[in-house]
Amino acid sequence: MRIMGIDYGDARTGVAVSDLLNTMTGDAFVITHWNENVIAEKIAEEAKTRGVGTLVLGYPKNMDGSAGPRAEKCAAFAEKLKVCSGLPVVLWDERRTTIDAHRILRDNGKKEKKHRRNVDAVAASLILEGYLASL
Repeated sequence: MRIMGIDYGDARTGVAVSDLLNTMTGDAFVITHWNENVIAEKIAEEAKTRGVGTLVLGYPKNMDGSAGPRAEKCAAFAEKLKVCSGLPVVLWDERRTTIDAHRILRDNGKKEKKHRRNVDAVAASLILEGYLASL
């Protein structure tokens, strides 16, 4: 079964899916929606279609390791994902993934204005890569 990495956001949610061997990130894309119920349903649908067995949700801890309001929102979203998808959800420390995603895009010649389209998918890929490396 594949593993799906998720960078949950208010307007855009990045999603990345592993290869069948769970050794690297394969497909990455963005779900553009504001409603968390719709986002959870779309993720559950994509997970089923792609043969995903585990969801890895970025957990935005503060730099000191504490959980702030955004982390609490992600933890609540994780519960919604569990119910909607029927899959286990792993909360994964995502500190600096968005910063690193912007750097990757910039280093590859993407203009700052266009980062918004791709940065969440790249961040989801980084979350997934970190999780896969830990296995």
